[in-house]
Amino acid sequence: MPTFTHQFDTKTYNKSVSFETGLFINGKFQDGSDKTTIDVTNPSTGKVITAISEGTRQDVDLAVAAAQKAYETSWGLKVPGFERGKLLMKLAELIEKNAEELAAIETLDNGKAFKIALGFDVTESAAVFRYYGGWADKFSGKTIEVNDQKFGYTLHEPIGAVGCIIPWNFPLLMLSWKLGPALATGNTVVLKPSELTPLSALRMCSLINEAGFPPGVVNIVTGYGNTVGAAIAEHPSLEKVAFTGSTLVGRSVMKAAANSNLKKVTLELGGKSPNIIFDDANLDQAVKWAAFGIFFNHGQCCCAGSRVYVQAGIYDKFTKAFTEHIKTLKVGDPFAEDTFQGPQVSQTQQERIMGYIEAGKSEGATVHMGGDRHGDDGYFVQPTVFLDATPDMKIVKEEIFGPVVVVSKFEDEEDIIRQANNSMYGLAAAVFSRDITRALTVANKLQAGTVWVNCYNKLNPQMPFGGYKASGFGRELGEYALQNFTNVKAVHVNLGQEM
Repeated sequence: MPTFTHQFDTKTYNKSVSFETGLFINGKFQDGSDKTTIDVTNPSTGKVITAISEGTRQDVDLAVAAAQKAYETSWGLKVPGFERGKLLMKLAELIEKNAEELAAIETLDNGKAFKIALGFDVTESAAVFRYYGGWADKFSGKTIEVNDQKFGYTLHEPIGAVGCIIPWNFPLLMLSWKLGPALATGNTVVLKPSELTPLSALRMCSLINEAGFPPGVVNIVTGYGNTVGAAIAEHPSLEKVAFTGSTLVGRSVMKAAANSNLKKVTLELGGKSPNIIFDDANLDQAVKWAAFGIFFNHGQCCCAGSRVYVQAGIYDKFTKAFTEHIKTLKVGDPFAEDTFQGPQVSQTQQERIMGYIEAGKSEGATVHMGGDRHGDDGYFVQPTVFLDATPDMKIVKEEIFGPVVVVSKFEDEEDIIRQANNSMYGLAAAVFSRDITRALTVANKLQAGTVWVNCYNKLNPQMPFGGYKASGFGRELGEYALQNFTNVKAVHVNLGQEM
């Protein structure tokens, strides 16, 4: 059984951690069926830090069987909502109790700045579990008036055993986004974390046990997407799969679900989000939010504001101020107190980003700043700003998923709505203007599931999140997410009609 043991020796966290990194099935850790492992790398150094068990299709079968048994015997309709809610709230408390350790694990594994992992990822994960703990006994059906001969009502019932596949950019937070509504509505779960960043999910297993969830309610199977991920998407005994990741893989998940048992699917996929800054915007605030919108989490956000559009009247002023502000964002050791941007998650991702930067150069865009790797160790990329790009360029059309932004000019509302909506994606957008009528008018015309006005990357458990077009369908967070994990049953009661 592989185990992760590490002594953190940093200014921000200085303690040791140790936990098993096998497959978590039916409340216990175990080796994968093939006894093979996958190395986990620290993206700040490029060095291996531990190994995890490599799951197989056989292991997914075991996890599904455990989830089904738990649903039928110790969860689902067997446990009232208020009891499920108590366990979710207990889990939130345990996350907060172990916040610094979870943040340190996330920073080591993913590369994000410790202060951000602690202040955002861990804090928001606890908030999500607490929020859905409150919903667990409140998402109920309706009585429906039909006529005086019938009593009609609906029930919201759990689907059963469901599959969840989460990405590497926000490992702990994405786990909470999936588990929160799934468990609140009474489902059991087989979850696959990314093989690049599995450690926080595996550390959560002991907290799930400590909170009191029955064995088999949550099962975590680590492994590769083309084995474990595919097995979840195709499994005939899972009636639902929720996936967050790239649009390309999302298509495969949807196809697998259709070709197996037509399981329900929700997809939260890629984006190429426009950030629109009008002449009358508060320039200082627009600059800071625009930088946060693209460089937060090293640009590894599906909703990153990677297309910044600035009205012609302030374009030069904005570009100058934007450049100066980016210079203040420290790139480096994610455990340093003043670091904002750490490394990209892997060498593959670093090389992919550099490939897009080279494509931008070769297609004629101007590298205004950045454009290269940062340092000699690890997978760091300089914050990069392109100017003079055209709509047909790869850096404008395709999701880069890194610290690369294109700043373009627009003339008026009609022009910017056309440019902003000229994308296959529709995940998010933002509008900056002191004129609230203008801001809301433009927001209403943008083809995006989330629109921020005078801010960026601000998410709350109460507000739904999801995309239009190739950015997916279904909603995470808020009351809307509960719909993803329930079946609606209509009950017709005859009050006197005779044949």
